[in-house]
Amino acid sequence: MAAPRVYLAGPEVFLADAVALGEAKKAICARHGFEGCFPLDNALDLAGLTPHAAGCAISAANEALMRSCDLVIANITPFRGPGMDPGTAFEVGFMRALGRPVFCYTASPLPHTARVERWAAGTLRLRPGEGMEDADGLLVESFAMVENLMIDAAALASGGAVVVTSATEAAPDYRDLATFEACVRAAAVLPG
Repeated sequence: MAAPRVYLAGPEVFLADAVALGEAKKAICARHGFEGCFPLDNALDLAGLTPHAAGCAISAANEALMRSCDLVIANITPFRGPGMDPGTAFEVGFMRALGRPVFCYTASPLPHTARVERWAAGTLRLRPGEGMEDADGLLVESFAMVENLMIDAAALASGGAVVVTSATEAAPDYRDLATFEACVRAAAVLPG
């Protein structure tokens, strides 16, 4: 029987050492009985394509790779703001829509609401009867979840999990392999 294939989603694809990090994650997956599939595994010839066409080709290849996988493990560590990478959010939703288990992990110990409060830097105000809103009048989600409610709920409803670092608060560590491996271990106990 072939090892279950895991799509490894996350903003680490933007790191200078992304390929090496992907290989490290795939090795961890293999130790736990999975075949890790990193988005940069796609061998694409983008020569001669416009930036727009290249982006569309990468998107199509990643969707095909996700369709070939049995579950997703997504790095939802905050990216360029208080929330997760939007591409990773799409990948989580895509895999959930395919009916695949969703596992998420973050190298930030802070819940979503606390990260938004910090990002808003004292500009939040009370919206009577509803909670806090930001300077643009947008309600701040307050559901005691790690990320936007759609992400946490997708993981839990799929039989997956959201794993949070045990580290103390620091700058986001997209290379956090300890929390990643804890998430892989959580996925390894899924029933057959």
